[in-house]
Amino acid sequence: MTAELVQQISTALNSVIDPEIGRPITELDMVESITVDERGAAEIRVLMTIEGCPMRSNIERMAAEAAATVPGLTEVRVESGTMSEEQRKRLVDSLRQGRREIPFNRPDSLTRVLGISSGKGGVGKSTVTANLAAALASLGHRVGVLDADIHGFSIPGMFGVTDQPTKVNDLLMPPEAHGVKVMSIGVFVPPGQAVVWRGPKMHRAIEQFASDVFWGDLDFLLLDLPPGTGDVAISVAQLLPSAELMVVTTPNSMASDVALRIGSLASSTQQSVIGVVENMSWMDLPDGTRMEVFGAGGGERVADELSSAQGRRVPLLGQVPLEQPVREGSDAGTPIVVSDPTSPAAQEFLRIASAVAKPRGLAGRKLKLTVM
Repeated sequence: MTAELVQQISTALNSVIDPEIGRPITELDMVESITVDERGAAEIRVLMTIEGCPMRSNIERMAAEAAATVPGLTEVRVESGTMSEEQRKRLVDSLRQGRREIPFNRPDSLTRVLGISSGKGGVGKSTVTANLAAALASLGHRVGVLDADIHGFSIPGMFGVTDQPTKVNDLLMPPEAHGVKVMSIGVFVPPGQAVVWRGPKMHRAIEQFASDVFWGDLDFLLLDLPPGTGDVAISVAQLLPSAELMVVTTPNSMASDVALRIGSLASSTQQSVIGVVENMSWMDLPDGTRMEVFGAGGGERVADELSSAQGRRVPLLGQVPLEQPVREGSDAGTPIVVSDPTSPAAQEFLRIASAVAKPRGLAGRKLKLTVM
């Protein structure tokens, strides 16, 4: 009877998911032992990945609640310890499947990598990135955001992320907010401190964020690229060659002129531009009229000219109105898609997300086939 209860407890613990890794603690070999005495009192010992694990109390509670569902137990006690260095190494190797590589470049990867780009700063590219990520997450997709704007990072603030990632050996567990996993140099830098790095160091940082972060099984990885076509844009093309580009512009002619340079970069790096988002398109006034604060037509112009440059149709995916709550949400760490999903701007972000999203599958991907 005791052995049967131990098996039932083990089965019940399959429902306990490590909040950072996103897998059952039984699959991660975090359950060191389960014992049941003659009185029916169960004792479970769970191993945390690191000393001082911030999720310790949550995992202990979830394990106790799961075990308590097993009939026949009179008491459940859960204690926790910490993995040894060898156990952590085995865990990291299993998460990496024994390889140190960028998982999104593997032939069997089903993650779509989208680089959110702009020709110049000040067009709201990071705001579009944050809200598009939150919109995709609200549609049920698994989403991550890699803040590739090393010098001008803003993604942590837009998601309200203040915690540093948990480190298991040299593997990082990204913090999550609003259903989106987030990684940025900004979570490591003290407030007000500048990142004074040149090209090679930025290239290495992006490589580490792509390979040394446990993103899990994502549907979408969004890259918030710095404006322009400099070192980081080239590094992303080299490190993540499957990345598709989305161009953000405003309606005015100056922004749309420089946005066209992204098309030139895409041609040079053999990347695909999937569409254009026009931000701050107009302001809805109380009397029902629209004020085109920054002019009109820039998004359509960029889409048309990129279509010619790419030799295929590049659509204008959406036009996001200028709304004060969008800015307030970014400042408060809550994207408008989360704080007010019925607002016109949020509805447009959701529409863009629906247009971008495609069902997960292998269509159009190269598969390794063996003729038997």
